[in-house]
Amino acid sequence: MTEVDNVAWSKSPRSKFFLFGVPKFGTSILIGFADFALASLYIQAFQVSAFLVGFALAMGKLTIAASQFFFGWISDAKYTRWGRRKPYLIILSPILGASFFFLLLPGLMIDISDKNAVFLWLLILYQIFNISYGVTSPYGSWMVEQFSTDERPRASQYQNTIGMLGSGVMSVFSLIILTGIITKIQTNPNVIPFEYSLSVMIFGIIPVVLFYLITFLMPTEPHFKIDSNLFQNLTIILKNKNYLLVNGMMGIASIAWIMVGALLLQYIQVVLVFSQTTYIIVAAVFLIGILTFLYIWRKLVHKLGKKQSVLYIFLVAIIFLPFSLIGLIPMVSSFIFGLIFVLGIGGCLAGWYLLPAIFIADIAEDDEKKTGELKAGIYTGFPSIILNLFQSVGLLIMGAILELPKITVGTSMFSLGYVIWGPICSLILIGAYLYSRKFIQLDFEWEKK
Repeated sequence: MTEVDNVAWSKSPRSKFFLFGVPKFGTSILIGFADFALASLYIQAFQVSAFLVGFALAMGKLTIAASQFFFGWISDAKYTRWGRRKPYLIILSPILGASFFFLLLPGLMIDISDKNAVFLWLLILYQIFNISYGVTSPYGSWMVEQFSTDERPRASQYQNTIGMLGSGVMSVFSLIILTGIITKIQTNPNVIPFEYSLSVMIFGIIPVVLFYLITFLMPTEPHFKIDSNLFQNLTIILKNKNYLLVNGMMGIASIAWIMVGALLLQYIQVVLVFSQTTYIIVAAVFLIGILTFLYIWRKLVHKLGKKQSVLYIFLVAIIFLPFSLIGLIPMVSSFIFGLIFVLGIGGCLAGWYLLPAIFIADIAEDDEKKTGELKAGIYTGFPSIILNLFQSVGLLIMGAILELPKITVGTSMFSLGYVIWGPICSLILIGAYLYSRKFIQLDFEWEKK
């Protein structure tokens, strides 16, 4: 009998699922912008070299790897009167919001006509942002401690549905407002558009408010005894072969997913060249599509299991992504193709956003059933090391391919990298699919009881 088994789980009310998920709205706006639009902002608006931007973003992924692991572990280490997780939500969330604000508004502090200064600003502020983003490890660790096994898919769906609303806000902002802002900054770099600075300020405040909200309204988790230190915990998880293999799978796939997120907006802007009206329609379809597919993937997880579901996600993406090559064909109107392409990618991303939190929570409980100790924090934080190392590789690849020679398609001229990223990502996901099919376990016998 383990400590989690000793807890008399009561059925969680719907309000608890919702409350647990609300901070995901704020963090999804921030990290979504960092992964989805930050490269576009610094490459196209501030005109920093694509390779240098890719390098700065890659370094940020190494920083977030360390911070998520560190704060996951340290939140396990000491139980306070506020519990293990709440103190880190209180301390780190204001730093996260402030660093986001200054990262997106470098003109408040530096001369943005100096490209070297802008690059250094991006490099430094992005590291601070990613250190404070480590708040998501203590927050994510709460899933194991707040919800029973059979409630976690529902908790993850609530969390990710709310997160997708945040991503939707970010997408709408990026597709409708940011695209216009980039043109304004290119025209007059010294003038910060009011609607842009106001939006950034609001986005920076939202996660602080929401993390403080759940700090005061969510119950403090039970006092599970955790005696082992960092090195003992590391030894235990490094002996968990399946856990390491699952991390390997997520790492390989993340090379592709980070490129997809960082390049989709640029593909729409540079290759498809949508009008303002089509940006609005595509943003709405992208958001609705992701929310719909979250529900579909959740149903498939219950019906088929987690492993089969993730294999299907890979297969759909493998088929869909190479269609980025259609950008090589001159089109009178790219709207219909762009709509289908964005919807397909949104469906794949929805499945991928839903599942990893469930993987890690279930593997942490599987370990707890074997060892008698719950180490949700370190199990949640450790994957960030692997995940972000691989993501940094993806961002370096992105920066490199965007430096490829320019081609002319119709009346547009752009780097060849803006169309070949789809097949490259598809090849990476083929590797992730074959690896996952052969090596990993995501479904456990105790889940059937």
